[in-house]
Amino acid sequence: MKSLLLFRHAKSDWGSPGLKDFDRPLNTRGKQAAEHMGRWLSENQLQPQWLICSTAQRARQTLQGLRQHLAIPDGRINYQDRLYLAAVTTLLEAMAQCPRDGGAVMMIGHNPGLEELLHYLCGPGLPLSSKGKLMTTATLAQVHLPDDWRQLSPCCGTLQRIIRPSEID
Repeated sequence: MKSLLLFRHAKSDWGSPGLKDFDRPLNTRGKQAAEHMGRWLSENQLQPQWLICSTAQRARQTLQGLRQHLAIPDGRINYQDRLYLAAVTTLLEAMAQCPRDGGAVMMIGHNPGLEELLHYLCGPGLPLSSKGKLMTTATLAQVHLPDDWRQLSPCCGTLQRIIRPSEID
């Protein structure tokens, strides 16, 4: 089984009117959440061997926060413009290009695409936050999948856990 780590970017800063959505940075809370989740990943031995990241500023900064606690070599990070506000089909295409012999793959991206991908892979009935949301900012969803990234079908995955920054110490 493969392990997919879906990670929604951390909380972004809306304080600069006129700034393009793509260029919005993380706010202070978002930077802290990204680092906090990186620490949690490290403490729980969830180390991705390959990483796909949206090129949007807030996704790249989320990755910077995670990398403070994770050993992810630059050569194992694949930045992709197409992940910005991507549909499920685009996210599946990006995953199909992941190395087949690798272990865990992390994808850092955006809603609604990540939520839709999680529903596609795991089906309905996923656990929501106390506010009724699935993939809040800086949320990690770990999914076990079949061995071939190129043959992912509806409900082929099993949600192992979903971790939100507000739900961990």
